[in-house]
This record gives sequence, C-alpha cells and structure tokens, in this order.
Amino acid sequence: MKALLLYPRFPQSFWSYNRTIKMVGLKALMPPLGLITVAALLPQHWEIRFVDRNVADETEADWQWCDLVILSAMLVQKQDFHALIRKAVQLGKKVAVGGPYPTSVPQDALESGAHYLVLDEGEVTIPAFVKALEAGQESGIFRAAEKPDVTQSPLPRFDLLPMDQYFMMSVQFSQGCPFNCEFCDIISLYGRKPRTKEPSQMLAELQALYDLGWRGSVFVVDDNFIGNQRNVKRFLRELIPWSQKRNYPFTFMTEASVNLAEDEELMRLMVEAGFYAVFLGIETPDQDSLQMTQKLQNTRHPLVEACRKINDAGLLIYAGFILGFDGERPGAGDRIQAFVEQTGIPQPMLGILQALPNTQLWNRLKKEERLLEGIGVTEFGDQNTLMNFIPTRSLSEIAREYLESFWKLYDPARYLSRCLQQCLNIGIKDGRRQMMKLPLRKGIHLLLQLIWRQGILHPEIRAQFWRQLWTIWRRKPSLLNLYLGLCAAGEHFWEYRELARARLTQQLGYNPLLASSS
Repeated sequence: MKALLLYPRFPQSFWSYNRTIKMVGLKALMPPLGLITVAALLPQHWEIRFVDRNVADETEADWQWCDLVILSAMLVQKQDFHALIRKAVQLGKKVAVGGPYPTSVPQDALESGAHYLVLDEGEVTIPAFVKALEAGQESGIFRAAEKPDVTQSPLPRFDLLPMDQYFMMSVQFSQGCPFNCEFCDIISLYGRKPRTKEPSQMLAELQALYDLGWRGSVFVVDDNFIGNQRNVKRFLRELIPWSQKRNYPFTFMTEASVNLAEDEELMRLMVEAGFYAVFLGIETPDQDSLQMTQKLQNTRHPLVEACRKINDAGLLIYAGFILGFDGERPGAGDRIQAFVEQTGIPQPMLGILQALPNTQLWNRLKKEERLLEGIGVTEFGDQNTLMNFIPTRSLSEIAREYLESFWKLYDPARYLSRCLQQCLNIGIKDGRRQMMKLPLRKGIHLLLQLIWRQGILHPEIRAQFWRQLWTIWRRKPSLLNLYLGLCAAGEHFWEYRELARARLTQQLGYNPLLASSS
C-alpha cells in the first residue's frame, strides 16, 4: 500500500502567526503531531509519503504514486480539507480521514466523498481500518467504543518532518480533562478521565527529537497538561535530570487549567524542567458567567491572584476569553479588557462563544431550539465568526463588544506595554532561566527586522520600542529573547485584527437575526 499523508492548509487565524513566522524565515508554527502519530500506527511494510501543506505542496507525482490518501484536520482547516478529498476522489484515489473535525462532524467528510472515516482515537480505530482495507472493504466508518490506553501509543514519526521549517516541535503527554465546562468539546472527544503516557515514553519522544537535531521550543499539546497532577509530577521529576544532563536543549509551553496556581510544587517542577509559558482558559472575569458555563475551577479563587501566582512562579501567561455566555451582562468586553490590562497578559485570545457539535452546550441549545444553521464556526471554519445560536442578549451588542475589544486589545502601543509588563511580572528564582529559544542566525535576523519595523518605520511606537527595549535589557536581560518574541508576534496580531474586523463585518451584513431585529 502506498499512502500519501496530507495535512491541510490553515487559513490565517489567531494562532497562525503568519507574518511573524515569515519574519523568522520559517514556514509554519508547529507540525501535525496527530498525522505523524497516524504514520507510526500504519503497517511498517506500507510505503508512506508525508506532506504538510503549510510548509510545501505535494507534487503531481505524489498523487500519481499513491493508492490511498490520508487526511487529518481541525475545523479551522475545513476549506482545504474538503478540496483535498474532492481532488483525491476525482483522481480515483481512496480517501481516509480522521482527526477532530471529521470526528465531530462526520457527515461533512462523507458528503465530500471520503471512503473511510477513521474517527475518535487512532490507537483503536486505525488497526480496525487497516484490517478492513486489507480485506478489500471499499468504505467504512470506524469508531472506538472505549478510550485507548495511551501508554501503548507509538513513538510519532518525527523523522518525516522538515524540522528546519517549524518554529516549535510538539509532543503529547495526556488525553482528556477532568472538568465539565459546558462549551468544551475536549471532554466529548477524549473523555473526563485524563489518560497519561509513562515518563519513559515521553523521554523517548524527546530523545528522538534531540537525536534528530532539534533544539528550541516544544509545545506539549495537552488540552489540560495538569489534568492528572500525580502523573504529571512523576513525568516532571524525570524530565528535570534528563534536561539538565543535556544542558536544557528544549524549552516547553503547554495548556493548563487555572487551578495550576493552587499547586506551588507543580509550578516549581514545571519551571525546573524548562517550562516557560502556559495557556490558561480564563474565559471571563464574570463569576456568574463562569457558573453558568460550569467552569467552576475558575471560581474557587480570585483570577487576578491566580495569574499573579503563576507569574511569580516563573511562567508567562497566554489566555483565552469568550463573549456571549447565556445571561451575560452588557459591558463584558470592557471587563475582559480591564482584566487583561491588570494582569498584563500579552496575547489574549478573544472569541465569540460557539456551540461545538456534541458538546453539552450544543445538546442544551438543540433542546431549546436555539441552534442556527448557516453561520458560526461550523459553517465558516474560522475563528472570526458570529455565534451559531440565538443568544440571551442582542447579537449586535455582542458583535460590537467583540470588535471594539479585539481592536483595542491589539492596539500596538497597548500590546507592547503588556509584553513588557508580563515579562517584568515573571519571577526569576535562580538567576538562570530557560526561555523561548531561536537559532542564533534566525534570532539575529528577527532582531534586525524588529528594529527596522518597530524601532524605525512605525512612528506610533518607535519611541516606546526603544524605551522598553532598554528597560528589559536593564531589568530582566535573561528574558530578552522571550520579550523580543512577543514583540515580533505583534506584527501578526496588528495585521490579524484588520482581518478579524473584515470577516465579522461581512457576516453582520447578512445575518438573519440582525435583519429580523432591525
């Protein structure tokens, strides 16, 4: 069997960092960990070609060579995903699809012509798919009745990656999350019982990256890295000497729940192991909205104090925020802005609430007959979309608050101020910190471009750029790389806020809810 594994293109989105990646001379933020894990699950006697279309296009020779096309996608990759299915079918190739998007909305892939839907987690469904394929089965849907034991997951095929084209590498420690947030699809996809790999597995994956020559940042892609705190501490206690022995070749970032702030030992272990940043799902500073959406772990302690503790421990904070919860009071956008300024979170991901398929929110709104078709992320497949349900307050008010808040949050002067504030907030316990890394040549190239763009060309922030650069050099020189990386990301967000406004304004022009209320 000759299998062509294709990863669809990402449109420009909050996390794509298009302009910043280009400034560094790279092609993509990080590789598709799921697809190279699929490659490791396929029979060893198969011939495999892998192409990440965010890095380079496959050739016509690749299409002619293959018997089978395998695709994995998230919802944001919807457009290219369907185009690839249709092209493969037109060329007479068999198509197998999997990943979060087909698992959540399998009908979409079937309508485009996919022959095999290999859904849920591949450790269970890929062997069943291979068995059916080798038995001559022409199509099929393969689902898992149970969650797999991730201690049996194979080592991903890192060797397939063009490593020199990515900003960071990625690994995964756990699947699932113990919490019960109503809007989140993680618990419907992966369950509420966090399943973790063994420390030896993780060290083997990191050793593979090390042996392949990778040095720099590694994103631990868990949706909640600290879901099983006992096991994550076991891993960190083994990662620390592994990293020390190799002179800290990697720096790590991950996603975690806010209750991280309640465990000082866990934060200490993370920092000692080389973690420099964490993404938190804060969602909103409004306690009544947090209660409504069942994000109770965010209500146990003041959120500002939690952010302060995480910064003090030595970790940079990224965070997500959402507008549009049921019962939300007017002015939620202003309250999110005030929280972001108070905590100095440099890159707040602000979105409008979406009812994702098969979540608790989706099921509740379906019963209440409030779901809408033709709008929302399930229709457009990007992050700048109006909600796909009837909200409890005016949709035009929510949209206006989103547009105003996102625009102000990424005002260049405000953004740079938060970058400095966040770095100054980060505690440095031992005088030596492992932070975001870039190869020396690329780092110098990035610095020169920043000086040209922000220190010379941009009149609005020119003086601020030099003043803040001097401040960070004088007060926290060990965080200079991290600070410059945050400044460079601003080039992406200043461009992206224009795109976000254009996308949402276009949707407002033909939204039926707004037409009926006017």
